[in-house]
Formats: sequence, structure tokens, C-alpha cells
Amino acid sequence: MKPAKPRRRSAEPAPRAWQRMLSGRRLDLLDPSPLDVEIEDIAHGLARVARWNGQTSGAHIFSVAQHTLLVEAMARMRTPRLDRRRRLAVLLHDAPEYVIGDMISPFKSVIGDAYKGVEARLLAAIHLRFGLPVQRETELEALIKQADRSAAYLEATRLAGFAAAEAQRFFGPPPKLTVAVERDYLTPWPAEVAEERLRERLVSLTRE
Repeated sequence: MKPAKPRRRSAEPAPRAWQRMLSGRRLDLLDPSPLDVEIEDIAHGLARVARWNGQTSGAHIFSVAQHTLLVEAMARMRTPRLDRRRRLAVLLHDAPEYVIGDMISPFKSVIGDAYKGVEARLLAAIHLRFGLPVQRETELEALIKQADRSAAYLEATRLAGFAAAEAQRFFGPPPKLTVAVERDYLTPWPAEVAEERLRERLVSLTRE
């Protein structure tokens, strides 16, 4: 009598690669669709993601939502006549983090290209959702990088405990700063305030 053949195990389901949003959308990290990107989800998520891994002073986290508004303010200071579409691209430069969180730069260096690929796919879907080119032009890319570094210098020295010389080594020279920017953007906001201010700004730039 022949021994019975062992039963084949049923194929295990593929691991879940999508994130459910409060809007009800399911955003697939492997193949994100612009149709699943909602302003409310972006604003809600980024308002609850902490910059600097939460290692900042103040009663509230310094959120990615507040950071993106600061970066847009810094970009407008550098280029006052920046048009609506470019301002929107600046504001959305960290938008993938509403899905994947804000990973600190040292850890990004450890992980490498895998993280960058997911981030790039998400940003492409977000750009398409808002009618922006998938690839940012070189001049705009440089402006975003400059404004982002300026914002990082301010956050590092005002909130994250960096000495000025240390911050300058990592983020470049201190940026020019107006009283209004210091007052309006460098005190951490409650999550509800950050969410509403980012949502309002996104809506405003999509309607102009």
C-alpha cells in the first residue's frame, strides 16, 4: 500500500500593502492610485506625524503639517512671485509621509533605495491627483531643497536642541527670517490646528 501523499498547504495570502484612511480610501503602497488621495487624509495624517522623532521642545509635537507650511513660507520669501502650481508642489513635498511617516535622515541612509522607491511612487500619485507634473523641474527641485534646509535649520536650533554651529554643518547657513515667520510657524501647534491650517492651504491652492 502506497503512503498517502502529503496535502499541499494552501497558498498564504500576500501581505497587506495598503493603508486604510479615515476617508475610507485604501491606498496601495505598491501601486498607489491618484483616485485614493484625499486632501482631508493628507492634512489629518501629516498633523499627527512628528518631525525629529518627537525630540522637540514645547507642549505639542512639531508636525510634518506645520513643517510643510513653514517650508512653503520660506520658499515664498526666496521667490515672492512663485505661481500657484509651484507653491502647491512645495507644500506637497513631504506629502507621502501621511502614509509612511517621517523617517529621520540617518535611518533613511541605513535603509537606502527601498524607502525611496515607495516614497517616489506615492509622491507621483499625489502629484497626479493635484494635476502636477510627476517630475519636478530642476529649478523647483532646487528651491524646495533650499527652503527645506532653511526650515530644518530653524527647527533644529529653535526646537530640537542643536547649537547654531552644529545646525549650520548639517543644514547650511542660517536663513533670513522675518518676525512674522518666527511668530507664526516656530511654536508647535496642537494637531487639530495643524490639520486645519494645512487643509485650508491645500484647498486654497487647488482653487486659485
